[in-house]
Amino acid sequence: MRRLPTVDPDLTLPTWRARAVRYLLIYVALVVSLVSVRASTAGVRPALREAQTREQTLITQRDNLSLQLQTLESRPRIIAWAKANGMELSAVASKGAADIAGVPEAAHVPAAPRTVEVRTQWK
Repeated sequence: MRRLPTVDPDLTLPTWRARAVRYLLIYVALVVSLVSVRASTAGVRPALREAQTREQTLITQRDNLSLQLQTLESRPRIIAWAKANGMELSAVASKGAADIAGVPEAAHVPAAPRTVEVRTQWK
């Protein structure tokens, strides 16, 4: 049976001091990197809020324009515009009949005679 390796922990003061300095440097590096990332992205949140405000304004404007368009395209308004421009309803307009001349027939062009020539060559 194999023996497990023995670990001789070094618990002396210089070893602990070196570890503490190393961990402190790692902590300081992480703090500096996080603070620099936060500083570089500080303008993102206000820009996002401004974009959301503009989006709400545009949505409200779109809805208002849609309502205006619906009132402009209403049936009574279109009928009033047509009457003001001298148009009549199709149901009450006077009907008339007229002969429509047809399209004259195209002149008949005789088809050119087609010839087929077959040539066979043996090798």
